[in-house]
Amino acid sequence: MQTVRIPAVAGQFYPADPAQLHTQLQQFLSQVEPPAEPPPKAIIVPHAGYIYSGPIAASAYARLKAARHLITRVVLLGPSHRVGFRGIAASMMTAFATPLGQIPLDLEALELVRQLPEVSFLEQAHIQEHSLEVHLPFLQAVLGDFKLAPLVVGDASPSEVGAVLEALWGGPETLIVISSDLSHYYDYQTARNMDDATSKAIEALRFEDIGYDQACGRNPVNGLLWVARRKNLHGETIDLRNSGDTAGPRNQVVGYGAYVFH
Repeated sequence: MQTVRIPAVAGQFYPADPAQLHTQLQQFLSQVEPPAEPPPKAIIVPHAGYIYSGPIAASAYARLKAARHLITRVVLLGPSHRVGFRGIAASMMTAFATPLGQIPLDLEALELVRQLPEVSFLEQAHIQEHSLEVHLPFLQAVLGDFKLAPLVVGDASPSEVGAVLEALWGGPETLIVISSDLSHYYDYQTARNMDDATSKAIEALRFEDIGYDQACGRNPVNGLLWVARRKNLHGETIDLRNSGDTAGPRNQVVGYGAYVFH
């Protein structure tokens, strides 16, 4: 039985060659000058191909460099693009692989949340899913060694996702990463207006104001906002662009935002 998830989108969303991947990640991260503040407890980052969303994701990941020896567990949630299901899907693999090596899964954490009614083991949701995979090389680059609790979110309410996050919240050793792009396939200016409104809703922790057309990762995003409101976290937009700003035409764009929560 296979116990290591192999990459599904290496060579498509990001380089499959380890040296090339490492170089690209360092280029993205070196372009960000993180502020002198404590590392965030949670981040929301986009999950497109690196040429499109890599610079935006790097704006958040660069803020984790100072926590390299502090963060030992990453709870990573993203939306399901290929498999429709109710609830939240955990994986029974022992590790997730990237071209940079293997990341061990936090099996105790996954077993803990499996006790919640909305969580089940559903390997099909993970095998081809890119919304989690594209973040793994970034996490390897900035954190080095850590354990991963990967969860693909299907049809789930803010409180259901929030219950999972609360169960795994931990202390400063645990980082929460939410994977989501913003608006899809509107013209450049329409997308900018929509994504600006979404960013304001995220900063205000107003999960009620975010619909599926505003963020493809709406369900995991709204789960984080539900918890952030309960825990009095402060959300901040640190980067907001779209594919028309990075590597694509402007007649149909995809929006990307990076957000940190302290």
